[in-house]
Formats: sequence, structure tokens, C-alpha cells
Amino acid sequence: MKRAFALATLVVLLLPVALAAKDSKNSRDSGNSLVRFEGGIGVIPVSSGVGTDPTATTVNRNIVRGVQPPGQIWVIADLSANVKTDGQIRVDGRGLLLGGGNGIGTNANQSVFATLICEAAAPFVEHSTPTSGVALAPNGDFHIDDVLSPAPPATCASPVLLIRSTGGTHPWFAAGIPKRDNDD
Repeated sequence: MKRAFALATLVVLLLPVALAAKDSKNSRDSGNSLVRFEGGIGVIPVSSGVGTDPTATTVNRNIVRGVQPPGQIWVIADLSANVKTDGQIRVDGRGLLLGGGNGIGTNANQSVFATLICEAAAPFVEHSTPTSGVALAPNGDFHIDDVLSPAPPATCASPVLLIRSTGGTHPWFAAGIPKRDNDD
């Protein structure tokens, strides 16, 4: 009985400390946050096709806010990003790999950078990390810790975060899923 009482007392005393530590970590991670993203969506280059034959005669490319897709499907296992009001951005991506073609399951020796777009309608302003980017690990993992240029606006009402290739016309490979304040 004494043990149970001592254990219950310990839990009652330590619970507020644990909750305060959790709140402190959350405020550190999200302090001055403009927008956060949890989860990712890989690109499917074609959004629809039209035609009466088994093969589409017309296709619509999956263009997101003016940014072209690549020629092949890409998948992403996970993505987490935090954009601060001063333009600082941290992105952790896992498993960004080709989802089709002869190179399926590889990183295709790609490097990536991040672009934040806040406008829901054109003209779109691209706030990006340097296009020199970071190399994908063989398993598709990557980490971006940089500053967006130009700096993002004070509010970002319709945020889209694109992970883009450093090569060619900088197509997008993956997009972040915005985390709403009430998602906590």
C-alpha cells in the first residue's frame, strides 16, 4: 500500500515537469514558425489523360503553382519541415526515390532544394533555398537547413512546399503536407 501511494505521489509530482518539458520543446521547435509541414506526397507527373483509345491522346501535366513535374514518378516515405518568419527552413525527408522506370527504387544521383510558395493564384513568388541543393542519400534521405530567398511574407495563407531537383528546369519531386495549428 505504501509503495502504491509513493508511486502515485511521484507520478503526480513529475507529471507537471514532464508536460512543461514537452511544451518547452514544442515552443522551441515551432517558435516564430510561419508554417510547418508534416508528411509528404511524391509526384505523379501526369494528372489526367483524355482519349477514346486505350492510350491517352492528350495528357495534363501535374504542374503545381507554375512548377513543372519531372518525367517520372517519385515517392517519399516521410517529410517534416518548419519555416520560420525570418526565412530559416529545416526540412527532413526520408525515402525520396524513383517510383517507376528502369531506375525504380534509386535516388538517380539527384540533389534537391526546397521552394515555398504562399500565393493561391498567380503571380507566384518562389522562396527557395540555394539551387545547388543537398544530395539525396542512397536511401533517398535528405536534410535541408538553410534560408529561403527572397524572404517569405509575414503571412502565408496558402502554403505549398515543393522539394525540387537541382538539375534541368528544377522540376518538383515531392510536396509537403501543411500542418494546421489544430493538428497538434
